[in-house]
Amino acid sequence: MGLTNSNEDYLKAVWKINEWQEEPVSSGQLAKALDLSRSTVSEGVGRLVALGLVRHAPYGAVRLTSEGKRQAARMVRAHRLIETALVQIFDYSWDEVHEEAERLEHAVSDRFIERLDHKLGHPERDPHGDRIPAPHEFEAHSQVPVSLIGAQPGATVRVERVSDDHSDVLVYLESAGIVPGIEVTVETAQPDPTVLSITCAGVRSTLPRAAAQAVIIGAGSGGGPTPHQD
Repeated sequence: MGLTNSNEDYLKAVWKINEWQEEPVSSGQLAKALDLSRSTVSEGVGRLVALGLVRHAPYGAVRLTSEGKRQAARMVRAHRLIETALVQIFDYSWDEVHEEAERLEHAVSDRFIERLDHKLGHPERDPHGDRIPAPHEFEAHSQVPVSLIGAQPGATVRVERVSDDHSDVLVYLESAGIVPGIEVTVETAQPDPTVLSITCAGVRSTLPRAAAQAVIIGAGSGGGPTPHQD
């Protein structure tokens, strides 16, 4: 199917939103994810409807069709494998890979992606902790995210993933040693509401709440859910 880069971006955005919520995707969420106006998104979704890739009733949810899921999962898989390769093979830092992968994902073939997957040893997660869909995995596994902000004081939690929305936050978190797989203990609340007191790798420090919000610890890891921004 000869999809445009824009078509692929829309499909990937819907699939990624579906990873983090059980309810259907709204046009407003899609506009926010793509940083586009609602009118532009409405036109883009209309083109995908015509291609049989999404279903969308006026003012209703945006839902991927079976073929839409297949195409979206293909793009997510390519993006996350490319990010992984950039870090493991080309020595990029994890704050540099998102924009690079955004450009490369549209240019590579399925054959290239499968060879890249083999070369990398079939990784299950990308550098930020996001799941890499298997070759024939087309469903986004919805889960309610819990950020470090949602952990109870005294809880020791495992970092599952880190949002790659802001490269400066990624730089800060890496300097603090907060990466997927690491355990973090949330200490008692600080008088300053803008920071969170934590212990990571035996070192106690304070973490700006804006940075802590980007750290996802997964459902059931010491606190109630907080909204994920992706």
